[in-house]
Amino acid sequence: MSRFRVRGLGLDRPLQKMKVDLSSGSAGGNSKLETLYSKLIWGRLGGNPEFRIRRCSPHPKSRTLGRVQYSPEPLTPSNPPPAGVLLANLGSPSQPTATATRVFLRQFLADPRVVELPRLKWWLIRNLVILPIRPWRSSRAYRKIWTSQGSPLVVNGRRQAAGLERALGQKFGRPIPVFAGMRYGKPSIAAALEVLRRRGCRKILVFPLYPQYSATTTGSVFDEVFREFKGWRRVPEIRTIAHYHDHPAYIRALVSSIDQVWREDGKPKKLLLSFHGLPTRYVEAGDPYEFQCRATAALLEDTVDLDPQDIDMAFQSRFGREPWIGLDTALLIKEWGRKSIQGLDVICPGFASDCLETLEEIAVSGRETFTKAGGDGFRYIPALNYSTNHIAALAEIAADHLSGWIG
Repeated sequence: MSRFRVRGLGLDRPLQKMKVDLSSGSAGGNSKLETLYSKLIWGRLGGNPEFRIRRCSPHPKSRTLGRVQYSPEPLTPSNPPPAGVLLANLGSPSQPTATATRVFLRQFLADPRVVELPRLKWWLIRNLVILPIRPWRSSRAYRKIWTSQGSPLVVNGRRQAAGLERALGQKFGRPIPVFAGMRYGKPSIAAALEVLRRRGCRKILVFPLYPQYSATTTGSVFDEVFREFKGWRRVPEIRTIAHYHDHPAYIRALVSSIDQVWREDGKPKKLLLSFHGLPTRYVEAGDPYEFQCRATAALLEDTVDLDPQDIDMAFQSRFGREPWIGLDTALLIKEWGRKSIQGLDVICPGFASDCLETLEEIAVSGRETFTKAGGDGFRYIPALNYSTNHIAALAEIAADHLSGWIG
């Protein structure tokens, strides 16, 4: 049996009284039938030509009930948790190889949130220019930072989830499941949500590990989460954390990380706060990312024990030829090297976990750029990762948003 649905003006509703066997009869008969019902629906919906009839085949992994298709609901545990937490981050290739990196980049670069260009134009650039070449270069960079346990971002993500689950369990006196899901690659957001679903979580807090909101990161995570829920029969209650760029616990964790390095090895001459870059036109269109980055930088400048004149901020990881926000991290590091700066510390406050952009682009390439230009004493301050202070900060932020759900 095939079903018909109405398409147009954002609607995708099944016709309640139409269930026609199209497996028999002539094509001409089917065509006439579709024409008849098209006229019927067109008339009912005000003659809007955008409405049309189309055949819909059932999804092979879903159960058909009437004309609506959703994945089967798992059995509810006898003692389900009061809520669950999805800890989301960007993701990583499964292996530091060109093949695995190409698979990862294909998914990442296909996200319309990441690159806002006309789809056909970007498809040509992505598939004819970027994907044939960039995976080889990126895989070499990944090999420099890969660990025996795998990608640092994924390994840290699992440990952050485990640490946060312990902290929340201690805070609330009962288990609160926390699972890490990556927007691209594995473990996926869909897989993490399914685990929470099977644990019986009817309330889920979506916690993207992006302190500063951007449509390219946090917005994309929300897209994926709600896309997954479209296939669930029973959609849970949802809360989302859009940002935590100025949360006191997050700022305290960053300051504590900086102070620990300075207590052990002394203060630098300069401190650079490096955030991931963003095209200027995204900010001009209303993305709050740059404002929130500058707000974080201002709070750190007011708190750390260093002359504000010796603290600066810049934006890294630029791509393409269009204008990007702020100073360029790579150019500023090179400029300070040429000035023979003796002692430069770099921290990346926008990264909750060390990854390619921090470990290779800053800790390796940034050091080489600074040293070759004439500087000395380059030091990268690691991301918060799964440190005790970071887990405590994440638990405090999560607890604020879980308030009212857990008694």
